[in-house]
Amino acid sequence: MERLRTPFFLVALAAMILVVLVEVGEPLLLGGHDAGAALAGQAAGLGVSVPPGGADTPPGRGIGYLALVDGVVLFTVALMGVGLVLPVRIQGRIQGVATLVFSVLLIIAALVLLVIAVAQLILMVSLLLAVPFGTVAYLILWGFFPRGQAGVLLSLLMFLKLVFAGMLVAAQPRFLANKGLVALTLTTLVCTIVIAFLHGLVPGILVSITDDVAAIVFAVVGIVWAIVLLIGSIPAIVAAVRVSATASVRPPRLPVR
Repeated sequence: MERLRTPFFLVALAAMILVVLVEVGEPLLLGGHDAGAALAGQAAGLGVSVPPGGADTPPGRGIGYLALVDGVVLFTVALMGVGLVLPVRIQGRIQGVATLVFSVLLIIAALVLLVIAVAQLILMVSLLLAVPFGTVAYLILWGFFPRGQAGVLLSLLMFLKLVFAGMLVAAQPRFLANKGLVALTLTTLVCTIVIAFLHGLVPGILVSITDDVAAIVFAVVGIVWAIVLLIGSIPAIVAAVRVSATASVRPPRLPVR
């Protein structure tokens, strides 16, 4: 069997770590900038007057919620990296438990974030349709989305994900035979394309809504992959329990004279 090329694997791992860090830090990178002038221009095109000042660019949720999917990728690759430093016997024992704990925590976090995203989507649509005062409130809160800056971040994320995929194959071509890993990598690439498409699908004042829709989709995808991990961890845990039970009932070895 061809040996794992460790430097390429470490580059792939570093690329995925950067992906998750960028996604988690999205609110700091996109939100909070003054959008009063741009919002006034958009509102004038709709025939709606918006009070001057007080409008900031919303950070959005879509890119941040990508971490629910890419976190699964990072965890999976990190488990592979554990095999570089730990014996196979120890790795097999901790892999099942670590996967179980991670999947349960991810399901809980994704469910909470899903409820928040759905509630915000309902609020945004309700305000947008409540002409005129609700529409004005929507425009002040979510009317101007930093689509250009989000596009730059998405381009960076796509580049890092392609680097991750390429370095992973360069580290060990046999990874292509791992259907779960290939499906997971394709999922994160497709999710990145989906949010970029949704950002460009509608006029600027509606991008916050489609961005929230993307966040809902990513939360659901994250839950699905967490369930897959949860189911996959069960055989590893059962095997570890059997090994421990066998070792505990093994008779002590008598000294040889």
